[in-house]
Amino acid sequence: MASTIVLLRAVNVGGRNRLSMADLREALEDAGMKNVRTLLQSGNVVLESEEKGEHLEKLLETAVAKLVKATVITRTAKELQNVIDRNPFKSESVSDPGRLVVMFLKEKPDGTITKNGPEKIVAAGKHLYIYYPNGIGRSKLTGSVIERTLRTEGTARNWNTILKLNEMT
Repeated sequence: MASTIVLLRAVNVGGRNRLSMADLREALEDAGMKNVRTLLQSGNVVLESEEKGEHLEKLLETAVAKLVKATVITRTAKELQNVIDRNPFKSESVSDPGRLVVMFLKEKPDGTITKNGPEKIVAAGKHLYIYYPNGIGRSKLTGSVIERTLRTEGTARNWNTILKLNEMT
């Protein structure tokens, strides 16, 4: 069985769309997933499954829907390693990893991002590498702006989280 990284979009630890990681692990195990492990409290999962691709995403979305409404985005361990290897912001990933994010997109984008702030953006297939020099909270380049412009859903993880997920695979 192959390791798969599962990223849930729009899951929060408090407030709206709240989800317990223990409940999430149980729901995924009930759906037949093996070796289910979560990272942090924001919908990061590494698991093993014989299912792949869109079929796996649909299966996982059905399992998660019993708990909360959230989009599921998956990547194989090899795909995640490619994201790391293709990082165009090597120096920022070392000096300021909390401000470097990768936005994992559900579909290949149908549009392009035009920025008007200090952010640096590089698109690569179903991934956007974004460096926020002034922090994500101050930026006008929000997830919803990106999704609306590219006409696909996505979820972002900072570089530290990406490296931890990779270690878990």
